[in-house]
Amino acid sequence: MSPHEATATPVEIRNLGITFSTDGGDVAAVRGVDLDVRRGEVLAIVGESGSGKTVTARSILGLLPETATLQGTVLLEGENIVGIPHDDLRRLRGAKAAMIFQEPSTALNPVFTVGWQLIEGLQAHERLGKKEAKARAVEMLRRVGIPDPERRVNDYPHQFSGGQKQRIVIAMALALEPAVILADEPTTALDVTVQAEILDLLRTLRDETGTAIVLITHNMGVVADLADRVAVMYDGEIVETAPVRELFAAPQHDYTKRLLAAVPRVEIIDRDLPAVGGGEPAVAASDLVIEYPGRLGRPTFRAVDRVSFSIAPGEVLGLVGESGSGKTTIGRAIAGLTPVADGSLRVLGTEMKGVREREFRPRRSEMGFVFQDPATSFNPLLTIADCVAEPLVVHGRASSPADARGRVDELLEAVQLPRDYGDRFPHELSGGQRQRASLARALALDPKLLIADEPTSALDVSVQARVLELFRELQQQFGFATLFITHDLAVVDMLAHRVVVLHQGVIAEEGPTSRVLGDPQQDYTRRLLASLPVPDPAEQAARREAWRAS
Repeated sequence: MSPHEATATPVEIRNLGITFSTDGGDVAAVRGVDLDVRRGEVLAIVGESGSGKTVTARSILGLLPETATLQGTVLLEGENIVGIPHDDLRRLRGAKAAMIFQEPSTALNPVFTVGWQLIEGLQAHERLGKKEAKARAVEMLRRVGIPDPERRVNDYPHQFSGGQKQRIVIAMALALEPAVILADEPTTALDVTVQAEILDLLRTLRDETGTAIVLITHNMGVVADLADRVAVMYDGEIVETAPVRELFAAPQHDYTKRLLAAVPRVEIIDRDLPAVGGGEPAVAASDLVIEYPGRLGRPTFRAVDRVSFSIAPGEVLGLVGESGSGKTTIGRAIAGLTPVADGSLRVLGTEMKGVREREFRPRRSEMGFVFQDPATSFNPLLTIADCVAEPLVVHGRASSPADARGRVDELLEAVQLPRDYGDRFPHELSGGQRQRASLARALALDPKLLIADEPTSALDVSVQARVLELFRELQQQFGFATLFITHDLAVVDMLAHRVVVLHQGVIAEEGPTSRVLGDPQQDYTRRLLASLPVPDPAEQAARREAWRAS
């Protein structure tokens, strides 16, 4: 614990109620919440989507929409922000409390340098000359670990990696030394190695500055790694609050027990997976090369360099690696969306190097796709039934969505959604329900090959557990081959027969899942495993020291 912890309580919430006005009437999102955030501690607020955790945290900054009505008291450094004028809220934001958002790319303005954006925030609250403000901006970038900050302060957001962009967003939050920082899923979009670095940075900054951190997350490994105390929310209420080690060791509430039981773990056991079929591989890559042409005189970028692997009928191959490793590029090449530069890539018997669209079109009906965010892959103007029917209509298996409705109802039942959900629109389903509908659409044409690109990373742990269990049942039932692209090694351990570890476009390691995860031969694979936070605070503390040593 930080030595600053007992000195103050920058946030005190008493009997908080938050109600949203909707076309269907008022919805009570939060009811009777009492919460304290102490200086120098990390308080994690956990719970499923819709539990009220994000709106509770955002009430501290007054970041709720106009449709929200608040009751109760929210004290920020002794000042009640419920009903406070907007100008007073602007004065408090940044100076008293700041926010780290989930997706740094949307938090940074792409047309201004990161230095300009840091300076703008400083000058909005303090009377600083341009030279002094720039010096402060450079110092903040140095503090969060951006190399060569004197030069990089003049760079634009697109010139930084995802992890570096998140560090810049943290620098912006820390610039005015606020009493509390709200971190809303700050590592969800990051690879496990970058996530470990960001969590280490937040921990260091908390200890050095005494800043309180409110962590909103569905990743219980992150909670075990970073939090001092945990508040568990369910259906708008706090059902349990406890120190982190106490909560993981002896959860009291049934919901907390269910939440912890749903967390996927790397258990390194030979699981009872469906048998792999024989015959020609669904996918066979040999010395595969994929390149992106350079622009404005820049050289060609080789994204995938002499990669060889195969996927047998009925096999699940886990493809893991950090951002930029080439895993999504390989998935796009298998789907015929990215051309093959050299080597060979055979997909369902068709050679993809130099393939023409009319040659590959018959194969498309034999492939299914499950994307990371079903909310963006569904047409919001169509019902779920129309979305699921789309492949059937496109490939001539049905004349219209109405003609396909019988098959759609079968598919919805297969993914454990009631038939009448087909008449709803995508926004009327939860994240987990949308991902189930996405699975139904992927299975509409009885595919021989399924490509799943990070299909569960945006889901709560309990919802993720149900979707993964459903995926395993469907794969066993229908026997399709699967390329499962992910950075979550625990998910790979649960589903995959074999795993291929990619690093900077080449294969670092491959083999049976139990062997690669249980006895990795390469340093890079060991680093990936060491970076993965586990849902056990005591074990995670030991792993953290081992990670630092590596």
